Amino acid sequence: MSKVLAIFGATGQQGGSVLNHVLSDPELFREYKLRAITRDVNSEEARKLKTRNVEVVEGDILSPTSLATSLIGVHTVFAMTTPSLGPDAFEVELANAKRIADVAVDQGAEYIIWSTLPSVRNISKGKYTAVVPFDTKAAAEEYIRTLPIKSAFLSFGSFMENYQSQPFLFPTKADDGTYVVSRHISPQAKFPLLDAVDDAGKFAGAILADPTKFEGKRLHCATKLYTITEIVTLLSKSSGKTIVYKQVSVEEFKASLPFFQDVFAEGFSLYDEYGYFGPGTEELVAEGAAVARGRLTTFEEYLERNPFQLP
Repeated sequence: MSKVLAIFGATGQQGGSVLNHVLSDPELFREYKLRAITRDVNSEEARKLKTRNVEVVEGDILSPTSLATSLIGVHTVFAMTTPSLGPDAFEVELANAKRIADVAVDQGAEYIIWSTLPSVRNISKGKYTAVVPFDTKAAAEEYIRTLPIKSAFLSFGSFMENYQSQPFLFPTKADDGTYVVSRHISPQAKFPLLDAVDDAGKFAGAILADPTKFEGKRLHCATKLYTITEIVTLLSKSSGKTIVYKQVSVEEFKASLPFFQDVFAEGFSLYDEYGYFGPGTEELVAEGAAVARGRLTTFEEYLERNPFQLP
């Protein structure tokens, strides 16, 4: 009998990638029955899932009762949370994560795969404290490890999709018609890039195919590391525009952002000084890529399919 795999965020990048990977993998599709957890079962995305051998169930992470109903009979849970805003962002998002995990345990789920991130505060030994979206997910991982449920963790790198979806970080046009990417980090600072839509599910698939092997472990998920200079060169080639990298002061970089100035400044500083995943980032990325269930997309290939657009 198939085991029920409940997926949070099934209509988004991460959860959608996990769902699509299982649907396309004959072995995993035989082993798992898919259940998408969503707040709106009547949304266009949810209706599409219903036509693809996916059970769509309403579940509200703010409501333990709703979560309990949505997780009845579930064997494995893929769970994630989105960052909260405001001064109590850490507490709110962590409470949401704990609620999902606690209800999963109460409902008898046997395994949880948690979408985590590195703790910037811990890696930097308290130097950087503003990257709350990362620190919260790391704290949730620590909590889940204390619960009476088997668990594994996916720590995703920087999404290739972000270069299309975050225009406030786009290159700016210079007087001579060229474009400039301005950051306060070294030109050799490295980013672990991941095609979230196509490849996040390949890492989850590795765990789903052999949950015992990965129990208690954290996979660091990216295709490979690219320096900011390499990234800018590839964006330039893809767009057909001349884009160059310029290192500026941290104050100048923060002044260029409309919001989350400290979050981005400290996050990028972490990559430059300590590595995205901390010490041994290069080795961790290589180890994760080696066990992914399927070939991973390079940034070059991603940009061929999704050309970088500039005005």
